[in-house]
Amino acid sequence: VQLQASGGGLVQAGGSLRLACAVSRGTFSTYDMAWFRQAPGMEREFVAAVEKSGSTKYYADSVKGRVTISRDKAKSTMYLQMNSLQPEDTAVYYCAGSPSSILSQVRNHHAYNYWGQGTQVTVSS
Repeated sequence: VQLQASGGGLVQAGGSLRLACAVSRGTFSTYDMAWFRQAPGMEREFVAAVEKSGSTKYYADSVKGRVTISRDKAKSTMYLQMNSLQPEDTAVYYCAGSPSSILSQVRNHHAYNYWGQGTQVTVSS
């Protein structure tokens, strides 16, 4: 299974970005999916997750109301729409997938089997 994250970049505070995670060599519809982020010197942090059907979504308190996670089965791609970005959102964003239900440990990065390479998001003040 391969995950390819894209869509990062440099944006001013208050701006928006949409990240994408394309899944190949696997069955996208059978994976629970998530976004994590990691700033320099910090632990990897949960951002958002969506279970395989797309109907149940989870968000970190730090991004709730500003980001929307979604998935497109036909394109085997997961998205993270981020609005009202702030400098503290600066990090490398990673997408992750799990063939098992992550319902009980959605915020635990150890629960995910598959990882993308990360995409840098930088928010300037």
